[in-house]
Amino acid sequence: MLTMIAKRLLLVIPTLIGVIIVTFLLTRVLPGDPAVYFAGPAATPESIAEIRKNLGLDRPLPDQFVRYVGDLAHGNFGNSLSTGRPVATEITSRLPASAELTLAGLFIAIVIAVPLGIVAAIRQGSWVDHLCRIVATAGVSLPVFFTGLLLVYLLYFKLGWAPAPIGRLDVFASAPADVTGFYLIDSLLARDFETFRAALGQLILPAFTLGIFSLAPIARMTRAAMLAVLASDFIRTARAAGLGSRTVILTYAFRNAMLPIITTLGMVFSFLLGANVLVEKVFAWPGIGSYAVEALLQSDFAPVQGFVLTMAVLYIALNLLIDILYGVIDPRVRLEA
Repeated sequence: MLTMIAKRLLLVIPTLIGVIIVTFLLTRVLPGDPAVYFAGPAATPESIAEIRKNLGLDRPLPDQFVRYVGDLAHGNFGNSLSTGRPVATEITSRLPASAELTLAGLFIAIVIAVPLGIVAAIRQGSWVDHLCRIVATAGVSLPVFFTGLLLVYLLYFKLGWAPAPIGRLDVFASAPADVTGFYLIDSLLARDFETFRAALGQLILPAFTLGIFSLAPIARMTRAAMLAVLASDFIRTARAAGLGSRTVILTYAFRNAMLPIITTLGMVFSFLLGANVLVEKVFAWPGIGSYAVEALLQSDFAPVQGFVLTMAVLYIALNLLIDILYGVIDPRVRLEA
């Protein structure tokens, strides 16, 4: 297992180098000039040139890249031109909000999609199987921002069941003491149940939006993996030996179907990190996705580069976690490694 992890970590280095190079070049070829934006519409060419010089944008690209890599080596992502704060500070403060939303959406999807896929595989052709197909089709067809707007319109504007989509807390609640950055956990640690209820209420709609978006691939893969395993010889042998259906399905079938399901969960989690950008804008969620979009619209390079690099690190860490789970579930993976 340690050998496998070491090999995966060695592969991380060229991946990160590639991400750094591509991100740097993409931010330089995007339309828009930060110096022109921040100088204002009444700025003279001389003032724009002065701002460009202060930002280091007048230097050749190789010099800018060397300076950027040197700052990264010291943990410095640069400063945001729009807020004036260090990008690392902004990302650190906003990342828990995005992580809480993403994990909540993934949890909702797993709780609904995995049992639905299992039952659909066991009872082929039943109403549960048809429901699974309908859910999968709807989840793939509906854009995530449309789902969010539809839920806001129905549950907030029409029915009044949900709170206003104004971020992580309503205007009457105060944020709990910052321990983990997750409002649900921090409010429970502080025994502040009013804040917990307020944070949970604000989280439900955006989390369900992400959950509906990720239901389809999880349910379809669970159903397909279970169907493949249930048709295996060892399942027929287990049933012939007199084992109960519950034991056969949960102990034998589901355990062997978990590898493709875990792979799908990893892919879905990475998709949710990208879908967060749209959901955060719809629900005014103060995460790193909305932060990156605002920076991109203002041609603010440093936050965009920091966002992409952070997403790359999270994606690499997620893949490493999936490889470790593979080894835990199936010992043959450890032997092959």
